[in-house]
Amino acid sequence: MPVYKRSVRVVLATLLVYILLVVTHLGEFYPFSIYPMFSRGGHPWSRAVVRDVSSVGELSSWSPVNSADLPGDPYPLVPNGIDQIDLANFVSKTEIWNEDRVAGLERMFYDQLDGRRLLVMRANGHIDEEDIVQVEFVPYALLDMSGTVLNPTLKR
Repeated sequence: MPVYKRSVRVVLATLLVYILLVVTHLGEFYPFSIYPMFSRGGHPWSRAVVRDVSSVGELSSWSPVNSADLPGDPYPLVPNGIDQIDLANFVSKTEIWNEDRVAGLERMFYDQLDGRRLLVMRANGHIDEEDIVQVEFVPYALLDMSGTVLNPTLKR
């Protein structure tokens, strides 16, 4: 077989493997990653944020808030054994919050709930027309030892 045909086949096989990896990993294959430095710079993004709302009474609303109105205190994920990327993927890629997905979220925080109420939020960000970063925090789930309460607007 001529070298030209062999090289074309190698290139096509490589592209096919690459495309299959990107498709089967929901776009999470370099350079199509959740890291904005690798992809989608300047495009809308989302991450997960966790707040310790143990000292807060009842939540006033499940409505989105800005950073100045975040309830409770920041809850550090990495020092508490929770991977930021895993949580961000879990929250941003879950479209239907069925019992299995809620149980998965509860397992992430199982060891952290002793006497705490944690609010898992999705931070949605984008750059507006004036090149200013806008971030909106949407409450997703309130976790404590008695169970999990989901935002009523989430699909189930």
